[in-house]
Amino acid sequence: MNLFKRYFTGRKEPQSDNAMMWTEREEASFRLFMRRFKKHKLAVVGLVIIIILTLCAIFAPLITPYAPTAVTEKFSSSPSLQNLIGTDQVGRDQLTRLIYAARVSLSVGMGSILIAVIIGTVLGLIAGFFGGWIDNVIMRVTDIFMSFPYIMLILVVASIVGPGLINIIIIFGVLGWPGVARLVRGNVLAIKETDYVKASIVLGYGKPRILFNHILPNTVAPILIYATSGVAGAILDEAALSFLGLGVQPPTPSWGNMLAGAQSLTVLTSQPWLWIPPGVMIIVSVLSINFVGDALRDALDPRNTK
Repeated sequence: MNLFKRYFTGRKEPQSDNAMMWTEREEASFRLFMRRFKKHKLAVVGLVIIIILTLCAIFAPLITPYAPTAVTEKFSSSPSLQNLIGTDQVGRDQLTRLIYAARVSLSVGMGSILIAVIIGTVLGLIAGFFGGWIDNVIMRVTDIFMSFPYIMLILVVASIVGPGLINIIIIFGVLGWPGVARLVRGNVLAIKETDYVKASIVLGYGKPRILFNHILPNTVAPILIYATSGVAGAILDEAALSFLGLGVQPPTPSWGNMLAGAQSLTVLTSQPWLWIPPGVMIIVSVLSINFVGDALRDALDPRNTK
């Protein structure tokens, strides 16, 4: 069996031992990461909340018997056994809409930050590694994007492109990459001066191999930490846009447009079930993600010896 493995893998026994040692080293690093992460009790609670929200969003049709756009005969009814947190002005079940709205918020948060991370990481790697006029061009474009007030730029672009879930994800992703690019560029400038990167250059390794095999893995941790705060920011921005009528449009439920439908003084004073639940969900989800981000920052910090 060992000869068979060596024939097809081209590895000798000492290298297999090294691979085994590397696996043990990875397991030890993972255990250290988990021990550091578990010290943050709020982060653990936040992670549980995020998992529950994600599961509720995925299995929403199995959790609630109503459709998010289904209209009943009860208009603005108070919480009851049939409608646990009441119905809205047109008779739609609030709990159902709250659960389905989690799909929108999580999709916007994760989808937009994925686009922003991909664009920002690629541009940051190129700018930091190659330098020169390439770095100057990319950084000047980044400065132009960051010179505009972010929320105002989003409002202008959203009003031009139009509302909708896909449009909002693309807008947030395309406008959110400058911060990632600056972060990655700064890390690349520091990493490319290390001995192992200089040795790779001397050995004649290709630039794509150096970038993606030696430099990128060492920038994943700060990117991951930045992405968690980006997800929370995207959820808030989507809620703000939907509240202003430029985000997800009714009848598709969103925490933002649910708040927008409860702006009247009568609703605020006599029908709190229409605005308190979506407001609480925004606060809880954003706080949970931020707690997880803080714990990731401490757990992935190489200077942390605890």
